[in-house]
Amino acid sequence: MYHDICTCPISLSDPKALNDWNGVVHGILSHGQSAPVHLAALLERAPEFAMGHAIKGLAVLMLARRELMPVAHESSANAQKALKQGGATQREQLWCAALKDWLDGYASRAIGHMEAAMRLNPADTISMKMSHGIRFIIGDNHGMRRSIERVIGAHGEDHALSGYALGCLAFAMEETGSYEAAERTGLQGLTRASDDAWGLHAVTHVYDMTHRVTQGIALIDNNLDAWSHCNNFRFHVWWHKAILHLDQGDVAQVLDLYDRKVREEKTDDFRDFSNASSLLVRLELEGIDVGNRWEELADLAEARTNDNCLVFADLHYMLALSGDNRSGAASRMTARIATDAVRNGGEATAILKDPGVAAAQGLAAFGDGDYGTAFAGLRRAQPSFQNIGGSHAQRDVFERLTIEAGLRAGQLDETESLLIARTALRAGREDTFAARRMSQIAEARRSQLMLAAE
Repeated sequence: MYHDICTCPISLSDPKALNDWNGVVHGILSHGQSAPVHLAALLERAPEFAMGHAIKGLAVLMLARRELMPVAHESSANAQKALKQGGATQREQLWCAALKDWLDGYASRAIGHMEAAMRLNPADTISMKMSHGIRFIIGDNHGMRRSIERVIGAHGEDHALSGYALGCLAFAMEETGSYEAAERTGLQGLTRASDDAWGLHAVTHVYDMTHRVTQGIALIDNNLDAWSHCNNFRFHVWWHKAILHLDQGDVAQVLDLYDRKVREEKTDDFRDFSNASSLLVRLELEGIDVGNRWEELADLAEARTNDNCLVFADLHYMLALSGDNRSGAASRMTARIATDAVRNGGEATAILKDPGVAAAQGLAAFGDGDYGTAFAGLRRAQPSFQNIGGSHAQRDVFERLTIEAGLRAGQLDETESLLIARTALRAGREDTFAARRMSQIAEARRSQLMLAAE
């Protein structure tokens, strides 16, 4: 029996098919454009390979697109059909079960199957990456870290994929607040896998969270080989560069990056969409006119109001609807989220209930200029923002909107508390956004004292 690049036994009997599978694994780990090309070749060469169908279905689910759900179901059906032919390894069976359970609405069970695969072989990097990815989507940052720490010992320097494992560990460390360890681990990973975009981006997160803006920009600029090969993940790296420049106040550079890089391809992939919508919000919160850039995003968002595939995506669609003053569409989407929160089954329903409903209501109110209502909704949702998934940096747009709504509503004490907590999360290092808002609070209090003295 052959073994793949993860050192796991595999049921493929054709060396060319094995080469295709290894290409899929490497492409996923490096966020490269080659992964779907290798997968198509693999499934054509070995249609009986159940794990190939499973990885296709799982990848489709991660896109969170309603119209692609039939593709995920078809992949699961093909995987189960292939299993009936016999010969699949235990790991391959676990991957097929993971797809089936996630389709049924239980991402946690899918994670459990990946963890079982890792117990079979702790050096199974692709199962580690899939567990990491699903946990990222559901906001399980501490589980993400524990998962990788259990298997990192099996990824020594002699493991072909050890650099990517270190990149995942670095990201999990950053998301759990171990910034120094994350920086050290991520940079070490890049020395083993120079094309590890995820590891590079993990260290960029560290520099963003600890307000080391110049270092973050330099890291991106000096490591083009780590991410220039990427699929649409390269747009996310450009987004990171843009938010770092915004912290420096370099508005012209940010707008140029938005037009030429972040929004180079005007897709409605929710990951590309979240980059764009959250960047425009950050700009507007600093008083910058973004022109007509909201229009194309709002058109795409309005077509996605009924998707209900991922709360993280829904809330970013809400940003665009509010940003372009489409109060009718925002109201419809808010109502749909509230309805689905009580009607749907599966684990995602809990996230729709909290923080989904309150966050959507708060965002819609912010777009209408009703800052008291906006603050009430966003403040109610804020303790559960972690549960919508994504990273601290991505969710920060909702933190910023909560704080801004509180300021505009005159809720100075509570807003100050939110700012203090936000800075504490960032190793106590106040960024430009926080410094300006703390200054505004101080000025507002001085004005109140002057009025009271008159």
